[in-house]
Amino acid sequence: MSTPAPPEQTTIRDSLARERTRLANERTLLAYARTAIMLIATGATLLKLFEPSIETHLSGWSLVGLGGVVSLLGLLRYSRMRRLIDQLRD
Repeated sequence: MSTPAPPEQTTIRDSLARERTRLANERTLLAYARTAIMLIATGATLLKLFEPSIETHLSGWSLVGLGGVVSLLGLLRYSRMRRLIDQLRD
């Protein structure tokens, strides 16, 4: 049977766990941003480089709009998780 960790060691471990969670949340936000940028760039490429047609315009603007939605969802998720992490810290 193991003995419980001293209180100061538990506090350090909890603090480090919260910091890892905060950093993981930031990495997730960056992944959302990277995905949104690529969707917007792909949509803009369709609009600028290909022959104008209904299909390219529809696809291009759909990708641009989807990139905006992904960035908004990423920001909302990040801020919600940040609030939860901060509540755990208190």
